[in-house]
Amino acid sequence: MNGRSATKPPWTEHPRVHAIRQRSPAIDVGVQTLDAYNRHRSGRNAALIAHFGFVSIFPLVLALTTALGFVLRDRPDLQEDIIDSALSRVPIIGQTIGTDPAELKGSAAVLAFGLLAALWSGLRAFVAVQFALDDVREVPREARPNYAVMRVRALTGVAVIGGSQLATAIITAIVGAASFTTINRMLLALGVLGVNVLAVCLTFRWLCSSPTTWRRVLPGALTAGVLFSAMQFVGTTVVARLIANASPVYGTFASVIGLITWLSLHAMVALFAAELNEVLHRRRVDSPTVALHVAT
Repeated sequence: MNGRSATKPPWTEHPRVHAIRQRSPAIDVGVQTLDAYNRHRSGRNAALIAHFGFVSIFPLVLALTTALGFVLRDRPDLQEDIIDSALSRVPIIGQTIGTDPAELKGSAAVLAFGLLAALWSGLRAFVAVQFALDDVREVPREARPNYAVMRVRALTGVAVIGGSQLATAIITAIVGAASFTTINRMLLALGVLGVNVLAVCLTFRWLCSSPTTWRRVLPGALTAGVLFSAMQFVGTTVVARLIANASPVYGTFASVIGLITWLSLHAMVALFAAELNEVLHRRRVDSPTVALHVAT
């Protein structure tokens, strides 16, 4: 039994899978991408990225709460406007604003701590992205950059992704709140897609230790950009409605579960797209070999 297990072919070479791969190049690419995703343990790397991304959310919420304390100080008119806005329905912060806005205190020390803690966890998240992309490209450990270089790259990644997420959030909010014609909504959607594709391209190029080209990262960036845009337009609306209609306690649980799920999906999609880039690149470079391997 052990002998048969040792010689058992991988699932990608199972006769049924092999036959399907022969009939469809698209399915062949998908099978190779899934196999690479598994071999490089990209699911584990995605979980690590989501973890540090999730940890960075709470210091940001702390900083936001403190900033609101400064803004709302001695401004009863502004307090009333915020209570009537969508912000009042955000769990924890929303309940505090709705019951007693005066409880939001502005503190420079707390604001600084929140921002620094968010920066630290954000840097850890983007260092994890670098390790994940290097695993996808199978970069040897000794060829990877040192601690300082990785942190500098991570800081740039925070700026790029943070800026892109802010831009897409603004556009998505405008689309959801304003009364635009269908054409204008389509143009705004294309704007979100363009921002997402560019951010993913820059991430794949800048955060990977091995030099690469725009052509090599574009297919995965387009795939990830489309999926990110769909999740932003559909997911934001669904999550906002669920949280708004939930009770304070369940709304808090929904926020936590929704955030970790949201971040995990984004990390998984991004790493799957990176694996797709490498599979397509190998097919372009070794097309005769790949064709012969699939045909035999």
